[in-house]
Amino acid sequence: MHFTEKKINRNDPCWCGSGKKYKNCHEAFDEKLKQYEIKGIEIPPRKIIKTPAQIEGIRESAKINIAVLDEVADKIRIGMTTEDIDKIVYDTTTKMGGIPAPLNYEGFPKSVCTSLNNVVCHGIPTDQEKLLDGDIINVDVSTIYNGYFSDSSRMFCMGDVDPAWKRLVDVTKECVQIGIEHAKPWTLLGDLGAAVHKHAVDNGYSVVREIGGHGCGVEFHEDPFVSYVSLPGTGMLLVPGMCFTIEPMVNMGTDEIFEDEYNGWTIYTDDDKPSAQWEVQVLITEDGCEVVTY
Repeated sequence: MHFTEKKINRNDPCWCGSGKKYKNCHEAFDEKLKQYEIKGIEIPPRKIIKTPAQIEGIRESAKINIAVLDEVADKIRIGMTTEDIDKIVYDTTTKMGGIPAPLNYEGFPKSVCTSLNNVVCHGIPTDQEKLLDGDIINVDVSTIYNGYFSDSSRMFCMGDVDPAWKRLVDVTKECVQIGIEHAKPWTLLGDLGAAVHKHAVDNGYSVVREIGGHGCGVEFHEDPFVSYVSLPGTGMLLVPGMCFTIEPMVNMGTDEIFEDEYNGWTIYTDDDKPSAQWEVQVLITEDGCEVVTY
């Protein structure tokens, strides 16, 4: 198992924390995984398969995450600054008992990422950056509640947006939906990424290669890395209990990007053309997936 993992006797408590005997819980599941591994397929380690208690914790965190984005959606307007958005996120999250996960994460100075127009991701809120008529902005909210993490983002179109930019936003959302439809147990992660990539390219766009989705729940960023430029028939096996984000970053022009050399966080498109991103967090179930955040 990654079959180097500790062997459990059939009558011992199952590793998932259910309280059931192993033989009545995950023994058949582990045997199925072993067969995939024998075929050379990458299988997930136990540590990223969420237990029932962890899943409930993630769902509770997600309730706050969604409520925060709903509050942003209700209040966002032309003329406000990205610092104003940061305040909405901080105040709403903490009022509900949560912690903004980005705040002080590896030195990130704010509670939310606000990525405007040609910013691909990790835009840092500031009182100097105002939302203007025609802007598109991604607001990426991540939440900690009782030690559990949730993560999602939405795009907002401000006022009279160029139809070509609006189409980019809409097609990116369609890419996420395609990812959700491919998030099924006993399939490969590469198939999900390839389907997302195909839809973007078929519509004339490119997809960022260096940055993708990630496992999330017990930690902010866990395995697996979720690429959206992957090949069919590759990648980790998806199994019930895995929890990760689907968040393709779709560019109108080139997929080339660069990092702000001054703040060390913000990522821009290399050709200054717009980028869009939507993000959801999904939990793989027995017959598909549960969208935990949206």
